[in-house]
Amino acid sequence: MFEFAWWWVWFALPLPLLFFILPPREKSQSAALRMPLLLPGDTLPTTKGGRSRSLLFIGLLTWICLIAAAARPQWLGDPISIPNEGREMMLAVDLSGSMKIEDMQVNGRQVNRLSMIKSVLDDFIARRVGDRLGLILFADTAYLQAPLTYDRETVARLLDETVIGLVGEQTAIGDAIGLAVKRFKQRDETNNVVILLTDGQNTAGNITPEQAKELAVESGATLYTIGVGADKMLVRSFFGSRQVNPSQELDEKMLTDLAESTGGRYFRARNTDELNTIYHTLDELEPIEGEARKMRPRTALFYYPLALALLLSLLPPLSYSARGLWFLISTGRRENQE
Repeated sequence: MFEFAWWWVWFALPLPLLFFILPPREKSQSAALRMPLLLPGDTLPTTKGGRSRSLLFIGLLTWICLIAAAARPQWLGDPISIPNEGREMMLAVDLSGSMKIEDMQVNGRQVNRLSMIKSVLDDFIARRVGDRLGLILFADTAYLQAPLTYDRETVARLLDETVIGLVGEQTAIGDAIGLAVKRFKQRDETNNVVILLTDGQNTAGNITPEQAKELAVESGATLYTIGVGADKMLVRSFFGSRQVNPSQELDEKMLTDLAESTGGRYFRARNTDELNTIYHTLDELEPIEGEARKMRPRTALFYYPLALALLLSLLPPLSYSARGLWFLISTGRRENQE
């Protein structure tokens, strides 16, 4: 289907008629332009009425092409159905002081727990095409770093800019879940998912994990909790190396209860590979299909009349240039014959 996006521009088509309607201005006397190349008695070829009419015709065609280009001609393709399916997914990341423990490895390099989460979450966020993602950071309290959005790059960048201790040293798990559930209430008929990553237990906040669980169940949100931290770690001291459990404060019982009560699962991430496996499992969540949207691809065609107008505008100067060149050649031949 062909159409003009700005069809009202065609009302400007009769504007050149004003030059014929308005009274002509009086011609002022001016000195003639002398050409040094002309010999006495030589004159340039005169333009006749036929040539004036052709120039007028070219000008009108150029004006029509310009109007056609300004009206934005475009071709509309056949309607294409776009499935509207995806998830409402809120990522809640722990920024408490214990996330500084360097018991993880990324590409053979020893890093802290938050750095490992960032490196793996970056790929997970990039795969969330069609999902609305949000980011919540929590420690002494929870706050919304990124609201639910389709802009995955912004969510990934905001996560990468986080630092440990930004909002305290403790762990407010209940506040993080309650804040996520509150954001989900703004949109109905979606599969609301909370992915909570922590390495400890609830030690702060205004909402207890039990209260947060009730809110999640009431709103229909699904919690997927992930306990981050290694089971074994070598600690060097003055008396030598000893093996400790850096995740002894992880409350797995509480995290399991939160997940299973809402229809989710609890995962244990002791290293990068396990966290990658968890994210691939979360990829299998079934999205809810919404009402399909339709779009019609549009192809702009304005450059065709614009290019034609440019070519037509070049015809008069090229014609005058050709006449002048022919006159110079003819004059040169006559001088040689004399």
